[in-house]
Amino acid sequence: MDFQVWLIYFLAATGLSLSPGPNGLLALTHGALHGRKAIYTIAGGAVGFVVIIALSMFGIGALLQTSLVWLMVLKWLGAGYLVWLGVQVWRSPPIGLSVEHAGATRAGWSMFRQGALSALTNPKALLFFAAFLPQFIDPARSLMLQFVVMATTFAAIEIATETFIASLASRISPWLRRVGRRFNQVCGGIFIAIGVVLPLRG
Repeated sequence: MDFQVWLIYFLAATGLSLSPGPNGLLALTHGALHGRKAIYTIAGGAVGFVVIIALSMFGIGALLQTSLVWLMVLKWLGAGYLVWLGVQVWRSPPIGLSVEHAGATRAGWSMFRQGALSALTNPKALLFFAAFLPQFIDPARSLMLQFVVMATTFAAIEIATETFIASLASRISPWLRRVGRRFNQVCGGIFIAIGVVLPLRG
């Protein structure tokens, strides 16, 4: 993967990781309830996303073995989905956190499993990556190597952003309630820009 392409992927993946979603909200909640143990939830979510990236990329790879035309079809269908998703994020209400009591301490494995299931059972995640990844796949290069680069990059970004969210849960939640709609508009705008610009490059 060329550095310029990776940099665009990095920025787009960061926008995805920061945008409202079940795993971000779960990290926020577990950060408030369980403190540093939220890292188990975050790690589980990252593993779940790596599995989804693998399913998406190698499913796309199987189509590419049939015809390169499918890559172009996927790019334009994916671009349309990304624009639609951007509009939905733009219009979504701000997320907040309401924690009434800490409750019982949870086991690390239980939190890991909840984070992984939150990612794996979210159909929007699979749809997103099926739309998102074709914009960056180079059919002339090793699909396995591209998977390692993309999955590692996304997992690192997801862990870093969700750790930040969880560690500052008590401060971030009021901020999200106050400026969350504008924040969602920025994230939605990023998705719309990706959907419009990426299929036109090269």
